Amino acid sequence: MTVTVTEVSIPTADGLLHGVLGVPEGKGPWPAAVMVHEVFGIDENMRAQIERLASAGYIVLMPDLFSRGGMRKCLNATFRALTAGTGQAFDDVEAAKQMLIARADCTGKVGVIGFCMGGGFALQLANHGYGASAVNYGMMPKDLDAVLGGACAIIGSYGAKDKTLKGAAATMERELTARGIPHDIKEYPNANHAFMNPGPAGPKLLRPFMQRVVGFKPYPDDAADAWMRIEKFFAEHLR
Repeated sequence: MTVTVTEVSIPTADGLLHGVLGVPEGKGPWPAAVMVHEVFGIDENMRAQIERLASAGYIVLMPDLFSRGGMRKCLNATFRALTAGTGQAFDDVEAAKQMLIARADCTGKVGVIGFCMGGGFALQLANHGYGASAVNYGMMPKDLDAVLGGACAIIGSYGAKDKTLKGAAATMERELTARGIPHDIKEYPNANHAFMNPGPAGPKLLRPFMQRVVGFKPYPDDAADAWMRIEKFFAEHLR
């Protein structure tokens, strides 16, 4: 499906926020998804992910959480919000959701999806009025019990070689099952963190280190399987 990707301004209580919007071409209305970017911001990998989900028939909006005064300042503030479970970043994501719901070509059904840092947000937002949440190697919250209270359906994808999230998949499977929350959790044996990125992770100067030392690199086969699962899961809960 052909997709149109454009730069947009998202209205918030504190002014306009930059974002990137992907819209399928053709007749709507479409279900929608707020996509939360990884720690490196909206780069070519994230733009590719926007286009990937939009091509499956979703209006996709990615708010730029680092567009309020420089990446370093915003990165610190965003991680503080992620750790606390509240703050400007959560308000900005909510503003993106409201912008989607207000569109005439949106069905009103909205999911949330994130990668890396964004995956942590997607997990914490599972009980914030979304129809489904796709958590891709997202940071686990301090209080998982509070996050899962009233949570929507959750699909999670993890890499077994990701040392930053050791045991996360097993914990999610156990806790979601215990609460009767619809879910699909999968850990890929050979994959590391950021395995769903279509290209190398991070700024160009850091990519050799990220790939050879840290092990953050694309795993195309695992990524294709994860996307297949996400499409099926979102279709079940958002269409």
